[in-house]
Amino acid sequence: MKKTLTVLLAAGTLLGAAACSAPKMTSEETCARIKTITASPTSGSDKFGMTRLANQIRPIQATASDELQDPLRSIVDYLDEAAKKDPDSAKLEDLKAKYTAAGQTFSQTCGAAQ
Repeated sequence: MKKTLTVLLAAGTLLGAAACSAPKMTSEETCARIKTITASPTSGSDKFGMTRLANQIRPIQATASDELQDPLRSIVDYLDEAAKKDPDSAKLEDLKAKYTAAGQTFSQTCGAAQ
């Protein structure tokens, strides 16, 4: 009986948390949060810095505006692959093109949002 009650409570908690997901941000709000992260001196170009930057972007990506969600995913994917000990060079090259396009989208959207 106690196990069943525990399982039901856990399931209820998970369903409640799923129903209370964070609302989508506007493009302007997304830009502001990303600019705050990228302005940080801890956003280095070494593997540790790339991992840290990707980890800071992930929660923003989850609630980013529809316009910036895919570009942020491309940036995170590139940073994840580049930060690996032995990145796949073919995959990295493909991701780099998407990363560059994402950066252009971000610049256009966030430049206009100011």
